[in-house]
Amino acid sequence: MAQDPSPSQHYLPCEVSGYRILPISLPPLPSYPVSATHYLYLRPHAPKLPTPAAARSLFLVNVPFDSTELHIKRLFSVQLGLPSGRIEEVQFEGTKTRTEGSENAVADSTRQKKGKKRKRSHEHADIEDLDGTALPATWDRELRTDGRTAVVVFVDRPSMEAVYKAVKKLEKGASIPVWGEGMDGKAPSLGSARYLEHSKLQYPSRDQVFEAVNAYMTEFAAREAAQVRLQARQRQVPDEDGFITVTKGGRTGPARQDVAQELALKQKQKQKGLEDFYRFQTREKKKAKAVELMKKFEGDKEKVQKMRERRGMFRPE
Repeated sequence: MAQDPSPSQHYLPCEVSGYRILPISLPPLPSYPVSATHYLYLRPHAPKLPTPAAARSLFLVNVPFDSTELHIKRLFSVQLGLPSGRIEEVQFEGTKTRTEGSENAVADSTRQKKGKKRKRSHEHADIEDLDGTALPATWDRELRTDGRTAVVVFVDRPSMEAVYKAVKKLEKGASIPVWGEGMDGKAPSLGSARYLEHSKLQYPSRDQVFEAVNAYMTEFAAREAAQVRLQARQRQVPDEDGFITVTKGGRTGPARQDVAQELALKQKQKQKGLEDFYRFQTREKKKAKAVELMKKFEGDKEKVQKMRERRGMFRPE
């Protein structure tokens, strides 16, 4: 692989399929002391399901493998001239974010207004799906695979447009930014230092494990109590059609079981006077009684025959 030219002699970026290309220079590493040029592709974020933050976000493709939120913020603020503090957050592909829950709630409410039923709520959530209650992490930073994407959420739309225009200005001969420049010691190290830290994090302290387990059990109990309250409400409140949802919970609610038995007994008493209401019910009863008498007659006949046989065996000569 040939060494890249200096940052001032970079290849001019262009647009491809609606994406603007942002070249960045990857500095040489001790393991590979050669600089290289990496290309980021970005465009205004336009998800299939609109979210409140989409209008002020940029969609990035082909983020570097060692990308962190600090890397992206420094690239756009320090190296592209965006004022500091104008980036709200960076949402990497496959990573849960701070605004994800609120945006999902907005999307759910939008679907609910259109007449579709909301599939999940906090009380319907699975007990095992507990966020924020995992054990301590064993890696100090997450690495990205090739071709991963990210969404950069800005505080307002003008900040997003300023960065988008700054990428366009690089075509006029400006030097391309150097990835991670000025971040020495601000991000966890890679290489052997990363694996040494991983070896330490695999054995967390007793207090950390106790705190994580305690948080998990607290959240588990809260979810379980929410499900019990929901089931109790469903057993008492009929739906739009007047039906009451059947839910399990007999052992947890013995009073409800007694009520159910009492209702079943009342229903049986109501149907008691309707046993011979129709003619076919009387005919079926007579047929069943005749069949039962025939079976009894055949049984008695067989018993008499056996008694006669035994009497003939012991008859004196």
